[in-house]
Amino acid sequence: MAKKILVLSGSPKANGNTATLVKWFAEGACSKGAKVEVAETAFLKYKSTGCTSCRACQKIKEYRCVINDEATPVLARMPDMDAIVMATPLYFFSASAQLKLVFDRMFSLYKWDNSAGTMKTPLKGKTLALIASAYEDVGLKELEKPFKITAGYTGMRFMSLLVPNAGVSGDIRKKPGIRDRAIAFGKKVA
Repeated sequence: MAKKILVLSGSPKANGNTATLVKWFAEGACSKGAKVEVAETAFLKYKSTGCTSCRACQKIKEYRCVINDEATPVLARMPDMDAIVMATPLYFFSASAQLKLVFDRMFSLYKWDNSAGTMKTPLKGKTLALIASAYEDVGLKELEKPFKITAGYTGMRFMSLLVPNAGVSGDIRKKPGIRDRAIAFGKKVA
């Protein structure tokens, strides 16, 4: 059965380094028969700037965000995926704000019972992968931490492709070996 992969691409540059890595990743994953869907988080229309901490998602039975905007269907598709891939450039030692808008709203896909000390999520057992690039060789391990911690907390398998020294937007296409690494990573996730 073909694996279903959802990529959340968090770059505002349509043809930059992150978009290029996502394209190569998808090429590799599709070559293994995976179905890849890409959500361009920078171009979604939002009603809020991330999770509003309304906690209304905790008061309903369904695993969904109650804010109704273009991020809502992206979040709703996550439980049906085998793998969720977060793709981002390094911005001030973190993920882009465009990716964080959706990442923070993943809170709605968890149910906590604080009195029992339990947490349930339909994401358990899935794969969370990170694709990230940086202009130079600094900050990628720091960027990776929240995604790795989230995967561990959630009971997800974690994988990452970190690309230092990618240069300015679009330069990654000129870097030897990166395309092959991204394709191989796509195959591995698939």
